Amino acid sequence: MNRTVRLALWSIVFGLLVLGLKFLAYLLTGSVALYSDALESIINVAAAVAAYIALQVSAKPADANHPYGHTKAEYFSAVVEGVLILLAALSILREAYSNFRHPAELQAPVLGLLINGGASVINLVWAAVLTRAGRTHRSPALLADGKHLYTDVFTSGGVLLGVALVAVTGWTVLDPVIAVLVSLNILWSGWGLMRDSVNGLMDEAAPSEVVARIRETISTHAEGAIEAHDLRTRLAGNVTFIEFHLVVPGHMEVEQAHVICDRIEDQLQHDVEGAVVTIHVEPEGKVKHTGVLVL
Repeated sequence: MNRTVRLALWSIVFGLLVLGLKFLAYLLTGSVALYSDALESIINVAAAVAAYIALQVSAKPADANHPYGHTKAEYFSAVVEGVLILLAALSILREAYSNFRHPAELQAPVLGLLINGGASVINLVWAAVLTRAGRTHRSPALLADGKHLYTDVFTSGGVLLGVALVAVTGWTVLDPVIAVLVSLNILWSGWGLMRDSVNGLMDEAAPSEVVARIRETISTHAEGAIEAHDLRTRLAGNVTFIEFHLVVPGHMEVEQAHVICDRIEDQLQHDVEGAVVTIHVEPEGKVKHTGVLVL
């Protein structure tokens, strides 16, 4: 088990720990806002599980049944996350509605807030670890997990301030209001997650800035060729598939054209993380005078 997979596994452990602490804070206080914060932690656990699955399955090499690899596995795990997010949001709204109808004073607010705050500190520290590891090991899954935890820390901070205000002022109506706001935030996060997953399954093209970098790389490293056209890209997890036609002089030998292709491919793999390049070589009679002109 490599370091990135171990970190993903520990994310599940810490996620369950934080989830338990936040539920304990809710049980002690009876605060529906703290309940909403606890349910939001389910998303963190689900995201950690998705990252673990993605790193495990995506690392498998291509085989006869999956010649393009297994990098789309993380998109399917996101479906499970989406279901959990929807259930969590609906549960929060149900509790908030009940609390609106029957407001209740908070029980042991100081102890509950301290426990919830301690859970948030754990999230903050682990988010820093994951973000640093994601950049060091160039792991999009770990980096995304770390960024998600940072977002959760900010949300929890707002919840803590709101619940503290309820405890000080006695305005119990604020408790369900905060819970509703958290549920809306959960639904927004879930929408973003599902949107990204659907785009990945639909072979979404690489971002425009990445495509611009690809075009520049081809243009400046295809010396000896005439042009490149019909450039296409698609994303599959942390892999970027790049395909294009490269037009070379008709008299050029196969070996010379192969040298140009190797030079372009090596540079694209250096400039675009996880690039898988396919180049179709054509004679100059196929020139279209469009696409990427060679400098």
